[in-house]
Amino acid sequence: MTPSEAFVETMVANDVTDIFGIMGSAFMDAMDIFAPAGIRLVPVVHEQGAAHMADGYARASGRHGVVIGQNGPGISNCVTGIAAAFWAHSPVVIVTPEAGTTGIGLGGFQEAKQLPMFQEFTKYQGHVTHPARMAEFTGRCFDRAMSENGPTQLNIPRDYFYGEITVEIPQPRRVDRGAGGTKSLDEAAALLATAKFPVIVSGGGVVMADGVEECKALAERLGAPVVNSYQHNDSFPASHPLWAGPLGYQGSKAGMKLISQADVVIALGTRLGPFGTLPQYGQAYWPTEAKIIQIDADHTMLGLVKKISVGICGDAKAVALELSKRLDQLTLACDATKAERAATIKAEKESWEEELTAWTHEKDEYSLDMLEEHKNEEGNWLSPRQVLRELEKAMPENAMISTDIGNINSVAHSYLRFEKPRSFFAPMSFGNCGYALPTMIGAKAAAMDRPAVAYAGDGAWAMSMGEVLTAVRHDIPVTAIVFRNRQWGAEKKNQVEFYNRRFIAGELDNGESFAAMAQTMGAEGIVVDQLEEVGPALQRALAAQMEEGKTTVIEIMCTRELGDPFRRDALAKPVRTLEKYKDYV
Repeated sequence: MTPSEAFVETMVANDVTDIFGIMGSAFMDAMDIFAPAGIRLVPVVHEQGAAHMADGYARASGRHGVVIGQNGPGISNCVTGIAAAFWAHSPVVIVTPEAGTTGIGLGGFQEAKQLPMFQEFTKYQGHVTHPARMAEFTGRCFDRAMSENGPTQLNIPRDYFYGEITVEIPQPRRVDRGAGGTKSLDEAAALLATAKFPVIVSGGGVVMADGVEECKALAERLGAPVVNSYQHNDSFPASHPLWAGPLGYQGSKAGMKLISQADVVIALGTRLGPFGTLPQYGQAYWPTEAKIIQIDADHTMLGLVKKISVGICGDAKAVALELSKRLDQLTLACDATKAERAATIKAEKESWEEELTAWTHEKDEYSLDMLEEHKNEEGNWLSPRQVLRELEKAMPENAMISTDIGNINSVAHSYLRFEKPRSFFAPMSFGNCGYALPTMIGAKAAAMDRPAVAYAGDGAWAMSMGEVLTAVRHDIPVTAIVFRNRQWGAEKKNQVEFYNRRFIAGELDNGESFAAMAQTMGAEGIVVDQLEEVGPALQRALAAQMEEGKTTVIEIMCTRELGDPFRRDALAKPVRTLEKYKDYV
């Protein structure tokens, strides 16, 4: 067969049915046989969007997401999206055709060194060194993406797609991670037997391992409250009595107060990333004296961020199951206080819900000034918190939701509740703008039977709204919520807190309607400026998505209220020493 055929047949062996990217001459020979092999190439507006779509596809399906582009600029456009996939631990394979071998190093058209671009953000880089090795490297990239929970790169000189080779198509290899070592499991069980107030942090590893039920069983055996790790709100069902909400920026006060009482913390499938355990709401809630049992499929994460007492390298599902079996054979100190702990969990959750319901407007001086200013403006402006509450109440139970980075989207963490895994998609620690819409298009492509909703502020939306064309052109309907507060809110709040309201480059005033722009791209567009219309607008949009296959952009006119500073940990009020800066002190 030809190397192009070997490449395509190896993808077929790995159940690839969808690829995201923009067509190009570098891989056109292989692209010519995508369709007869049962592979759909979804052409996008911009390759960063393609990488985000592959990320969303992988996270929604548990299978590979695949992105491909023209060598040089097409590939360099993908770097940000692959970085986001790296921090989301998504098994994305980026295929990077490169300049031909006879021209490398001569500075030819669209030539670039493509392996260094992705070195930091891939788990493995496979460079095809000879056409006869096409299937070998292709198969290895797909295997390593799954075994190492992260992106891999398949780099192919463009002239290596041609010729004739004799090859055996490799079958996929999947690693059975297991439940870790007997010694570490026994140590963890013995430590838990002494715990009086155990708390579970349920992370992304629980979702990736399909281990929510096993996490529930472990929590119920211990009577332990369960908090979600940062931006993994779908790692435990919100309706469960032991669920206490997410940690981290704009998370659950209930979860934070409960974990602050822990004497033993079970970090199940989480690296305990630093941004997800920072003080919040003025509370340094992390229990510094607690013993930590950390479970992660990547042994290099054990003890990396927090000092741990026991580290278990294993699959979150398998480890939770094994720990439950061991605990069933033991007398636990926490058994005597289960009822008391359940009452504490219930009380903290009820208190937080009451506070959230009453928290209709931000209470800081700047937000109050903005509310006063809005009284003199034409039109109606809605408080982000009130809007987020209405969206929460109207959201169907099986919805998938992606959030972009930004102030309102971060505030949304308190209001996003899920009943099933593979439902919440966020840019994680990379925190890039322009993430939500393309990621949700990819997730929808993998799960067409589920409602798909993207949240974005107006700044991030402007970076990615062109992908509405992709959703419309290729019948991948989604619903986008655009919070239009006419500012870069997260950074502007830093200018409020640290720079005495000296606003530079933060305003996003424009006269055009994002809903109207969506209509010009073939989507539906709705402008909402009445609170009572928020829920009905979402319901109409989701009905159009699920029943008519239509994409809808809901533009919500929001006040300029701002939540807590996004990077309080990274900033300090400046001290200016030069005379010309004296007015800025």
